[in-house]
Amino acid sequence: MTVSRRGLMKAAAALGSLWAMGCASTKGGGAPPRRKILILGGTGFLGPALVELARPRGHTVTLFNRGKTQPHLFPEVEKLQGDRDGNLKALEGRKWDAVIDTSGYVPRVVRASAELLAPNVGQYLFVSTISVYKDMSRGGVDESHPVATVEDEKTEDVSQHYGALKALSEKAAEAAMPGRTTVVRPGLIVGPGDPTDRFTYWPVRVARGGEVLAPGDGADPVQFIDVKDLAAFILGLVEGKTTGVFNATGPAQVLPMRALLEACKQASGSDATFTWAEAAFLEEQKVRPWSDMPVWIPRSSEEVGGMGRVSNARALARGLTFRPVEDTARDTLAWFKTQPPERQEKLRSGLTPEREREVLTAWQQRAAPKASTP
Repeated sequence: MTVSRRGLMKAAAALGSLWAMGCASTKGGGAPPRRKILILGGTGFLGPALVELARPRGHTVTLFNRGKTQPHLFPEVEKLQGDRDGNLKALEGRKWDAVIDTSGYVPRVVRASAELLAPNVGQYLFVSTISVYKDMSRGGVDESHPVATVEDEKTEDVSQHYGALKALSEKAAEAAMPGRTTVVRPGLIVGPGDPTDRFTYWPVRVARGGEVLAPGDGADPVQFIDVKDLAAFILGLVEGKTTGVFNATGPAQVLPMRALLEACKQASGSDATFTWAEAAFLEEQKVRPWSDMPVWIPRSSEEVGGMGRVSNARALARGLTFRPVEDTARDTLAWFKTQPPERQEKLRSGLTPEREREVLTAWQQRAAPKASTP
């Protein structure tokens, strides 16, 4: 099945801002060292997960953002208002042990914040993406693999050059704070609070029960990371003052698509049954991997077939851990049920029930034995 890397990158870029708006073990068994942490962003998806975990661990947290996304969150936390793009005045002269940048997408903006904070911050942790890699056609991509480039490095067209601009942003942070920069490259971030529904679709759809259209043969590997696991890993790197580059995706072992859907079924206790449709058939039906069939990318894809098999060995060695997939599915479903009715009525990824039924009918008609001619 043909899957376009550009298409995936454009989708990631379009929803990347929603991700943002949206752990190393403690040696000796003692409490982690307390840090003063600045989070650039902090009120959407990953940000709240960081705050909710950091405060019970004794860290002092400050948020810097425009004050437009969920400003009611964390009334007891210090909030500085400004704009990453041109208004950093509230950060001037302030000191923190570490900054966690969850909202940087273009190098110019990342450079400005990193250079301003460099004299007064010990560590700059930049949340990047595995989309930085130039070649995702094969599995096993690790942190040493070449990253994507763009001919015009001054471009800020994130929709076309998401991965390359993230890679340049990594370089900008390191140039401003050499030897004090940490880069975390997550895969698909999932769990409660995800505004994209690129994982949520499956727990919700499976919980509805009945015949579920499932992609491929069930053996295609998938990767993602629960937002809480990512937050724990990031805070562990800050507590340990750990620098370097880390792919943060999981789980620890290969997870076939079939196992993901079975975990969703166990989480909801539904009566769902899965009808696995060949990748070639789905392509004929214009059912797209990743968007129409979230999380899934066929391993046969010539361009991005390795996206479900990115190496996370370095992060595992630094303490990255994963909760059971069933727990993530259960928590995601429970969260989604608390959303307003209008939010629940229309998922932002995946097929509508009507479209799913059309494709299932077409698959069944194709698979049915044809009547013999008299």
